[in-house]
Amino acid sequence: MPRRIIDISVPLKAGIASDPPWALPKIEYHDHHMTAPPIAQYFGISLDQLPEGQYAAREQVQISTHAGTHLDSPYHFFSRMNERLVPGGEASWRIDQVPLDWCFQPGVKLDFRHLPDGYLVQPADVEAELRRIGHRLRPLEIVVVNTRAGSRYGEDDYVDVGCGMGRDATLFLLEQGVRLVGTDAWSWDVPFSVTKRRIAEGASADIIWEGHRAGREIGYCHLEKLHNLESLPPDGFMVACFPVKVHQGSAGWTRAVAILEE
Repeated sequence: MPRRIIDISVPLKAGIASDPPWALPKIEYHDHHMTAPPIAQYFGISLDQLPEGQYAAREQVQISTHAGTHLDSPYHFFSRMNERLVPGGEASWRIDQVPLDWCFQPGVKLDFRHLPDGYLVQPADVEAELRRIGHRLRPLEIVVVNTRAGSRYGEDDYVDVGCGMGRDATLFLLEQGVRLVGTDAWSWDVPFSVTKRRIAEGASADIIWEGHRAGREIGYCHLEKLHNLESLPPDGFMVACFPVKVHQGSAGWTRAVAILEE
């Protein structure tokens, strides 16, 4: 059967508004000629003994594990998880402890591009979208959320646009057995700028990261900075999103793809 693989990851790129200023990645590009002198010196040869005076292209990077498309582990959200399932909870899994079978499962897309920036998605919104696409959630399905932010990646307003998943909407998914979700926005939650404004208007600090914090009750992972979700059907595809195995990390960079059998 023919197979089509759709890239749903963003490139890891410096010089664009992919994160707040304090979290932007830095990438230095060293081309074949830049790396030639030190390797020639190491081997005790002259530059003209290398093919056209060239050696190897490579990149030197300074990045967070949360740069680019990445998978967040439960440890990122809080030091404990599964407080609803285990008395007193248990130590949150780090990225090298996340079950790999969570990372290769049938996918479901919720299309929330019509929702306004800063909107806090509720369980009723999720249920309505599932009814619209005619899908009933099954355990371990990977649910990805298509927001307006996906169209703004790299633009100056990227981190401030798109809807976010609230605590109750997140728990609704987890209660159906979902353990891995994703969004094309900068954060699974509403933009930080929206949360900051609501707190200034009198809201409780409990709204900070409320979607993330759902992992205290039921442990889960989520992908952030997905891309190209508008090209996916509502369901009928597989998602593969294995993270880089960063020892005891809170996240791992991920080349997430959707796989369609045609």
